[in-house]
Amino acid sequence: MFRHTLYGAFGIALLAGASTGCTPSSDTGRDLARYVDPTIGSAGHGHVFVGANVPFGGVQLGPTNITEGWDWCSGYHASDTTVIGFAHTHLSGTGIGDKGDILLMPLTGAVPMPVKAQTYLSTYSHANENAQAGYYRTHLDRYGVDAELTATPRTGFHRYTFPATDSARVLINLFDGIGWDAAKELRMVAVNDSTVEGYRLSKGWAPDDRVYFVAEFSRPFKSLTVYADTTLVPAANGKPEQTAVMPHSYGILDFGPMPEGGRIEARVGISGVSVSGAKVNLVTEAEGRSFDETRAAARQAWNDLLGHMSVETDDTARLRTFYTAVYHASFFPAIFNDVTGQYRGADGFLYEDTTDTYTIFSLWDTYRSANPLYTITAPERVGDFVNTFIRIFEQQGKVPVWHLAGNETDCMVGFGSVQVIADAILKGIPGFDVEKAYHAIVSYAKLDERGLKQIREKGYIPADGEWESVAKALEYCISDWSIAQVAKKLGKQEDYEYFIERSKNYRHYFDTTDRFMKGKLADGSWRTPFNPDYSTHRGDDFCEGNAWQYTWMVPHDFEGLFALFPSPEAAEAKLDSTFTVPYDGGPNASPDISGLIGQYAQGNEPNHSTIYAYAYLGKQWKTAKLARQIMDEFFTDAPDGLCGNEDAGQMSAWYVFNALGFYPANPANGAFVLGSPVFDKVTFPVSGGKTFTVIAENNGPQNIYIQSASLNGKPYTKAYITYRDIMDGGELKLVMGPQPNEAFGAAPEDRPRSVME
Repeated sequence: MFRHTLYGAFGIALLAGASTGCTPSSDTGRDLARYVDPTIGSAGHGHVFVGANVPFGGVQLGPTNITEGWDWCSGYHASDTTVIGFAHTHLSGTGIGDKGDILLMPLTGAVPMPVKAQTYLSTYSHANENAQAGYYRTHLDRYGVDAELTATPRTGFHRYTFPATDSARVLINLFDGIGWDAAKELRMVAVNDSTVEGYRLSKGWAPDDRVYFVAEFSRPFKSLTVYADTTLVPAANGKPEQTAVMPHSYGILDFGPMPEGGRIEARVGISGVSVSGAKVNLVTEAEGRSFDETRAAARQAWNDLLGHMSVETDDTARLRTFYTAVYHASFFPAIFNDVTGQYRGADGFLYEDTTDTYTIFSLWDTYRSANPLYTITAPERVGDFVNTFIRIFEQQGKVPVWHLAGNETDCMVGFGSVQVIADAILKGIPGFDVEKAYHAIVSYAKLDERGLKQIREKGYIPADGEWESVAKALEYCISDWSIAQVAKKLGKQEDYEYFIERSKNYRHYFDTTDRFMKGKLADGSWRTPFNPDYSTHRGDDFCEGNAWQYTWMVPHDFEGLFALFPSPEAAEAKLDSTFTVPYDGGPNASPDISGLIGQYAQGNEPNHSTIYAYAYLGKQWKTAKLARQIMDEFFTDAPDGLCGNEDAGQMSAWYVFNALGFYPANPANGAFVLGSPVFDKVTFPVSGGKTFTVIAENNGPQNIYIQSASLNGKPYTKAYITYRDIMDGGELKLVMGPQPNEAFGAAPEDRPRSVME
């Protein structure tokens, strides 16, 4: 049963829309993809994917550089000009490298021996590179070949334009992956004179990654010559190095002579299930479609997504930053099932379902901004995301932590999927079984792993028994609070009381003498020595952060956190100090701690709700000031325009929300704290054919503070709006000015709260 036509899955827009120039416009039929620059975030530590893909597609087809370290986690870095080919899978913004499957490279002349990436690679110039939404082109200096790429959800399209040569070739590299990825089993065979099929099984961040492929070429090839990779590895018995042979590592397709401007096109279908699944995907999504038609359809898919929102501004640089952020927030989760509905489960077995299954869930990151964003702009996809989580729970016995290619990597701390599922239930997102979803999230608390057993037994995780104890426990507090709210909604009072009490476990880590979160030992004493500035990467009580940053990582209960201080004024003074005390992370600090304002680190996720704590204290104007400063300083339209890892869309989703003027500080309470919008007007559709509009009157670079507000024509004094406000449609008007209005949102009844009615 074919459940999708070529672009049927694209009909659900994530977000989008803008004016098309300096003149404001609400015309969503324009080519908004012109504002997308895929190279934003490709320098610095952004780690973004650069290449051709479609929204939430399973193919990310782009160039792969020779890996030079951490900044090459996506396979590409703006500082590099080497290319070993064009792989069909890439990650984006992660701090670990993987994927890079099924890599093709056009060649001319003699085949370099031995056949290895280092012997056949080419250089290229960024001046000859063209990266757009859904399309990528570059020139290979060594071979004189122009390479163009585009994609569908499960198929990569290549077009290579050759110089005059007596030996046009295409190399298929199954051996090389990205980062940790290492080949385990490889196979490629010629089915006929224009088709090659096979698979690549690898092990890396994902312990069992399987990619099957079928590649069809527009010209017949004369031969396929397969080469093995021979790599020296230390012998297990300590003897001298031995040679390991990996058959089917490289294949050379010989197409013979080629005239000047001659072309070879390739269409490559991939599957996580089987070669036959890759063939069905290829036929369904690519048969009868030319490269140019596919490129146009990919761009239209991005335009459909971008055009879902009308944005008005005179700042074209801001448009590029915003629409590229929308674009980056729309890569993942990636479709994982074949067009037939078949997919490989978390237990390694094959399944078939009637709703889409996804993978690449960077949940420690995305539960904070990206997933709440989808509940506004793509609720239809959210149901499928939750269904995927339920299936993963049923197959592996726990909800996902960080799922990659159908594998649980157990990367990072906490169970961010709990917040995502809870938020979907609390917001009434349709399309999944609520009781099954609730059972899945409640079951997480019964696990014995990752400090959860100690939470049940002691109420906290002793620092002398487990690394990152504070970070883990604070994440569990957020999860427990989220479960408690679902239990309350479903009338499960006993569960509510249990989980709401657990959600307050953060109090175990707060030292009232110096007012920092810190590690507590099994005997109840604090870990010493203690330096609130220092961070030891993945080797202390925190996770990619320090005590300054984690002291505020209680977004589910800011009121309860403030109550631990002697007074609200003391809490505010401590929060002020977070943005003024100079940062010195010490010699072993995490490189993820970046985008700094004092101790605050915008470049990493634990801080992403910190500036909104001011609004809970009745100081919304301080939130507004910092929100605008962060957007101005740390998000630009340059290659180094991200201040930290993109993290599968989270960093960009933070910007998208804040550019609109509000943010989900608590990721599951349905409240969005007002900040400082950068656009004059934003309009996007919500449920029932209605629209929600945000107008920023008198907006400008200096007019960053809310002077007054109205909702649907009535005076509005609250420092937040709710999910219900947005989904009911209407108009939020914010009158902006250059001076703080300290009265706005200051009254206790106007401040955001943990529990919103």
